Formats: sequence, C-alpha cells, structure tokens
Amino acid sequence: MALRQTPLTCSGHTRPVVDLAFSTITPYGYFMISACKDGKPMLRQGDTGDWVGTFLGHKGAVWGATLNRDATKAATAAADFTAKVWDAVSGDEVVSFTHKHIVKTVDFTEDSVHLLTGGQDKVLRIYDLEKTDAEPQLLSGHTSGVRRTAWCTGEKLIISVADDKTIRLWDRATGTEVKSVTLPMSASSMEYLPNDEIVVITYSRTIAFYNALTLELIKQFEASASINSASLHPEKECFIAGGEDFKLYKFDYTTGEELESYKGHFGPVHCVRFSPDGELYASGSEDGTLRLWQTAVGKTYGLWKCLLPGEQTEELTADNGETVIGGTDGTPEMKA
Repeated sequence: MALRQTPLTCSGHTRPVVDLAFSTITPYGYFMISACKDGKPMLRQGDTGDWVGTFLGHKGAVWGATLNRDATKAATAAADFTAKVWDAVSGDEVVSFTHKHIVKTVDFTEDSVHLLTGGQDKVLRIYDLEKTDAEPQLLSGHTSGVRRTAWCTGEKLIISVADDKTIRLWDRATGTEVKSVTLPMSASSMEYLPNDEIVVITYSRTIAFYNALTLELIKQFEASASINSASLHPEKECFIAGGEDFKLYKFDYTTGEELESYKGHFGPVHCVRFSPDGELYASGSEDGTLRLWQTAVGKTYGLWKCLLPGEQTEELTADNGETVIGGTDGTPEMKA
C-alpha cells in the first residue's frame, strides 16, 4: 500500500500567502521566508516550518520576499510602494526604498551588496546597499507591470517577466535589453536555477523551461488545471506545480508524466518552491497557510518519521508563532 503524503501546516498568516523563498543551507540549516497580503512577512526554519519571527513595518500587502544566501538579510516588496531590507537575525529594518508604485519582486546579489527590484511602475531598479542614499540604476523597457525579476549568469545578466507577456534578458553593465521573448499570455510565475541556467515560467496551464542565457525554449508541458507557480527539483528529477484547483502536482521532468497530486490547501495555490536540498517543497495558498511536502514520501526528515506501508499519522502542524525558535546558538532570533 502506498504511503500517503502528510504535509506540515504552517499557520500564522491571516491573508493569502503569495510568495516564498528559501535560503541556501547554512551552518544552522536553511530558512524560508513568506510574503503575504497581511503585510507581515515571516521567517521560518526551512525543514520544520517552525516560526522564527515576523518582520513588522510594511503598511500594505507584501507581494515578494527573499533571503540572501546565508539568511542574514531579508528583502520584501510591498503594496505600500516600498522595498525593504531587513536584518534577519534581529528582525530590524535596515533600509526602505520608496518606489513610484506597488513593488512586486526583490532579489539580492550573491554578495548581498546590491538589491534588484521590480513592480507596477514597469521599471527595474538596482540599489547599492553600501550606498543607500545613491540613486538606483534603472532598466526600462517593459510596457506593463513587472511580476518577477532575478539576477542570473553570475549577476552579469538580469531576467524579468511582466504583464506585457514578455520575458526579457538585460545586460547589467549597460542596463540595456539583450533579448526578449513574447509569451501567449502574461506569466504567472518565474523561477531561476543558477546551477543549470534554467528559467521556469508558468502561464495558464503551461509550465515552460527556458535556457537563461539565450531564452530558448528547452521544453514545456501542459497541466490539467491553471497553474500559478512551478519549481524544478535541484537535481532536475522532477518538478512541482500548484494552481487554481487547490492541488499540488509532481511531474517527471524528462517525460512530463504526472507522478503525484495532492489536495492539501483550501484555496488556490499561489507559490511553490523546492528546498535547497530537494528533500521537501513548500506551497503558499489563498487559504493563508504554508505547507511543507516531502519529495520522497515516508522518508525520515525534519519532523517526518518513517512509516510502514499502510500506517497513517495525524497531520503535522508547525509552530504557529507563539514561541521563538533558536537565537541562543546563533540562529536567527526575531522580534514577535
């Protein structure tokens, strides 16, 4: 008898969760940040979902969130026309950058010295975090709001998707557009995998994989429902997707065959991401929760214990935010 998937449910948000991101693996494990329309992004231990802290300061929905590689800094993009950088150990706001419209996306360079932003004003901005008073470098060309942007190819290039139905590649040094690809409709999500130079794009029921250096299509697959987000396994074994039918799907990356599907949320799935070690994937939903799912069901990992075929456990629930996890041994400690 096959084992059933038992997700970890991370409560605490009060409105739809619209974005999430993982750090790399640090000496203290890896961490996860979530963006929510409640305006209160949260930091969690990545493998267990245990709440570490909440970043307080935005005055509107938070649409994008990210961590730097070692989870010492966080950045958020919000409807209050700001992008904020935070100290992820203390929870303090480091700097706030005012924009001309809603900010949707943020991304650190690998050395955490520069921050890339994009949003409804159609412009990409590069901020120097060592010279926060300096004017940002601007990259213009999109004709509608920017959904997602990321540094790629050793930070020499920048990739972005927008509501103008395009994927665009930019030269960082000159600020000029290198290449543009037009999609049948606006992309709902984008993920960049630096190790393989692959960009994952979703729109409608399509999950498409592009070469990040050339924007040439590698392959694409059609799902059975409208997809809002997809993520490719670090080893390219499989990819996961979630969308409007409340389900999480896992597909074989080589063939596109559907391997698993689970209905764990009580609303559309807005964002999905694999953990840096590929052992689990996270999903955020309209229902206000984050859920963590095992890539290999039944494997002992994090809070999951190995079960015998046919055995079942009650759904696991991660810390909801009442207790601070970590801090005394150097792991992030945040203000409630």
